[in-house]
Amino acid sequence: MSPSPRHGKRLGYPAAAAVFAIGMAGTTLPTPLYGLYREELGFSELMVTVVFAVYALGVIATLLLAGNVSDETGRRPVLLAALGFSAASALCFLFEGGLPALFAGRLLSGFAAGLLSGAATVTVMELAPPGREARAGLAATAANMGGLGCGPLLAGLLAEYAPRPLTLPFVAHLALIAVAAVLTWLLPETVTSRVRRFRLHPQGLAVPPQVRGVFAPSALAAFAGFSLLGLFTAVAPAFVAETLDVHNLALAGLVVFSVFLASTAGQALMGRVGERRALPGGCFVLVAGLVLVAASLLLASLPLLVAGALCGGLGQGLAFRGAVTAISGAAPAEHRAATVSAFFVVAYLGISLPVVGVGALTLWLGLRNAGLTFAGCVLVLALGVGLYLARRPPART
Repeated sequence: MSPSPRHGKRLGYPAAAAVFAIGMAGTTLPTPLYGLYREELGFSELMVTVVFAVYALGVIATLLLAGNVSDETGRRPVLLAALGFSAASALCFLFEGGLPALFAGRLLSGFAAGLLSGAATVTVMELAPPGREARAGLAATAANMGGLGCGPLLAGLLAEYAPRPLTLPFVAHLALIAVAAVLTWLLPETVTSRVRRFRLHPQGLAVPPQVRGVFAPSALAAFAGFSLLGLFTAVAPAFVAETLDVHNLALAGLVVFSVFLASTAGQALMGRVGERRALPGGCFVLVAGLVLVAASLLLASLPLLVAGALCGGLGQGLAFRGAVTAISGAAPAEHRAATVSAFFVVAYLGISLPVVGVGALTLWLGLRNAGLTFAGCVLVLALGVGLYLARRPPART
């Protein structure tokens, strides 16, 4: 089960990155629309975070059950299956009939992201021609964050300035999925030895012994960074509308987009910063972003919230790409997708558990105080991991 030779695949990894971005965009598409669903169905902010977190449960379940499936069956079939789940999720929202449909849509979206996180990341890297591995690594992580950011922006713009705000965003995404399916069909397969019959079985967190020293601090840094992303994806639109009294859905989508845009920029900077400094440096920049987010909550300031999104996203991007590069470089080829999938399990725990905690605290403390509690807890974690990595930076891979 080894990757095939990469000759003649110069156009492969950009196309794979485009498929990755389109698939991930669907996972955040409902973000600026949750307020409309709340008005229509009448549920609380806690229920918004629970609906959001169901997505993360789908991701984690898929990574644990099928994190290594593309190592055994091939990359292309897994990518096509992920796009199928993404299309099914869009249809659930398109024909939404209450909370059960929202839960089903988010769960299916989680299945899609779980398959994409490991398989698409490795596919982009394996399709890189010799000498362009660094560009492919950037393309993979940027496609992940860029896709996540484009989802709220696309939905916010269509919901604010086009008719049928709860319909048109999902129709548009279905069209993009069709394009991605064609691209996936044309991608070269990088796994040459494949099993004919694959059986799903719980595999736990598959981390080879030689990777564990790199894996633990890298995964904790990802947990802290993804917690910030989860806060913006699930709660920031409500803060913009309820605390700042700004009800423009396009602006809410733009605020969420800004954190993912900054994350992509942080990933691009890693080439200059270097892998050994990206992880601890990213954690420290993330801490600064969390301070700005806390200040925006205290002062009810939209500019400070955007500044926190940009600073925090930059730090998350630096740390995230450094972590992915360190882990994928240290993992043996036959276990690379499974190891990357285990890394994403920890990351998606960060995007789900703290966010649900914020939703629960909102019922007792209010949105502002719940956000301040969240910012303080994640700040302590990011600072601790950053100090540890500053003393023990990961080895070059």
